[in-house]
Amino acid sequence: MDLSYSEKYRTLQNEVRAFIGLHKDASPKAVGVRRKPDAKMLEWQRLLVEKGYAARTIPRQFGGFGAEPDVMEAAIIAEEFSKAGIAAGIMSQGISMLVPTLIEVGTEAQRESFIGPTIRGEIIWCQGYSEPGAGSDLANVQTKGVLEGEHFVVNGQKIWTSSAHYADWMFLLCRTEPDKPKHQGLSYLLLSMKTPGIDVRPLRTMTGKATFNEVFFTDVRVPAHQIVMGRGDGWAVANTTLKYERMMLGDANKFMHRVHRIRELMETTRIDGVRLIDMPEWRDRLVRLQGEVMASKYHQMRLLTEAAKGIDAGLKRLVVKLYGTEMGYRLSGLAVDVYGAAGLAFDPHDDMDGGTDDDATAWHTDHMYDLGLIIGGGSSQIQKNIISERGLGMPREPKAALQATTKS
Repeated sequence: MDLSYSEKYRTLQNEVRAFIGLHKDASPKAVGVRRKPDAKMLEWQRLLVEKGYAARTIPRQFGGFGAEPDVMEAAIIAEEFSKAGIAAGIMSQGISMLVPTLIEVGTEAQRESFIGPTIRGEIIWCQGYSEPGAGSDLANVQTKGVLEGEHFVVNGQKIWTSSAHYADWMFLLCRTEPDKPKHQGLSYLLLSMKTPGIDVRPLRTMTGKATFNEVFFTDVRVPAHQIVMGRGDGWAVANTTLKYERMMLGDANKFMHRVHRIRELMETTRIDGVRLIDMPEWRDRLVRLQGEVMASKYHQMRLLTEAAKGIDAGLKRLVVKLYGTEMGYRLSGLAVDVYGAAGLAFDPHDDMDGGTDDDATAWHTDHMYDLGLIIGGGSSQIQKNIISERGLGMPREPKAALQATTKS
């Protein structure tokens, strides 16, 4: 088996390495989905899009680089950025979830209006899906959108809304067809977070930071043309977005970046003068996790290949989310253990937007946040049920029958 790159891919690899060598000092240190991009991050994102290292396959007419999908090119770029320890661009719900949704099912006007500013980081999006009574059962959404003239008037509540406290826009799932079955009564709207009637209230998590929010809607008027597809098509659009969300939450490139960071940390951390990387028990933990990350990476490359061929990956995307989020939690847990007592030091008031300059606190925060990702976006239990029932043909989970009681 020849695993060496062809000349085409070696040329790209050399180009990426040259770019990193020239521009690595311009890369921001902290990049994630839990803070608003600053000026340095926006400039870095602009440069990556221009060079084709971010938004690589987004058509030029919408502001992207316009390259044809190529799994090996994507893998080479991700690997070189990961090994160099520099930011591979903004990771956000807008870029990773909404943009591919609009490319797949949006109108030409919606693509032209939103894709370019989103991939450049100029528009930040939040996701209006979950409600107090509609989490795992997403089709039970009760937030209402009533068409009045040329506007939907929205009333209701969302919860666990990441980034709503600084987002510019929201993609919202609401009930516009109350007389239809619940899956057929939903619509998918795009609305500005500056619209009158929106009240965002922070929810502080165990990290001490308010990265989630409750969002309340009181007579919020949304132009009717900001619906994606049509009335009653919200369930189909929402599931299009969810398939991209699962890929984002379990992104193996993000976890390979963590592996490199943890390896560097183990090479510089010593116990009684011995580096942790030289201790079998520590090295074995890292190598085991590295192997799992590589397996996940190759699985995702297979899914990208299928997508390029027009093959629907189906349930295999759920494996990405299930496997990835649990693996991410174990990786951050290893980093906290490597830090030892320093890994337990934590100041919840340090940079309340979700970032920190202290690496130990950052890993501690990630470890707590990663635990939530095992639940968010469809809990591991839900993912396992769907995979087992629809993928493996196992019987459906039994539901407890209601027992009638009578007095004798």
